[in-house]
Parts: sequence; structure tokens; C-alpha cells
Amino acid sequence: MWRDGRLEPLRVEARPAPVNYGCLPGTLNPADDAEVDAVWLGEPLAVGTVREGAPAALLHLHDGDHKVIFSVGPVQGAALHGLLAWFPPERGATVQDAHAAQAWLDELAAARPG
Repeated sequence: MWRDGRLEPLRVEARPAPVNYGCLPGTLNPADDAEVDAVWLGEPLAVGTVREGAPAALLHLHDGDHKVIFSVGPVQGAALHGLLAWFPPERGATVQDAHAAQAWLDELAAARPG
């Protein structure tokens, strides 16, 4: 979670994330009452690294705790496979395109009070 200008872990996972994992400050996902989760498919980044870019895809989950995927190249390959395998089958992880990611972010922004 993003609190007081810094990143704080929301929870500890049983296995480390197979990709760079963070959040989009200033957003809110009502599925877990935390910032929207973001993953970076690319070279490993140091903790606290800030990246900007357009969404490349959406990792859609049955429970609504979707993840926005960012990447410099096509959303495919070993990093994507590792990300999908990280989620248990009952969460129903599927990948949707960049338009779906942006539409979901727009929907969240429109629903947010203020």
C-alpha cells in the first residue's frame, strides 16, 4: 500500500512474486481496499523504483483484485507465464488487452468519490 509517500507491504505472500510488483498511487481497488496492483514485465527493478507508462494488459482475476501489467515489449513469454502460474487456479487468472486495462482504470476513477 502507498502510505505517507512510501510503499508498505499489504501482506506477505507464501512465494515471492515472479515479476516486479507494486501499486499505482492515487488509485483504489474496492476488491481489497488498496491501491491498484501493478506488475512490470521486464528487467528486475530496485525496490521503490518509480516507472511511468501506459498499461500493456490487465491480469483479470475472479475476485476483482485485478493487476495492471506494464511492459516495454509484447506481454508474453516466461515472465507472463510465471505471473499466471503464481496465482492459484481458483482465482481464474486471465490476461486481457491494454484497452481492457485502461477501461477498468477509467471505471475505478469514475466510481471514486470526490
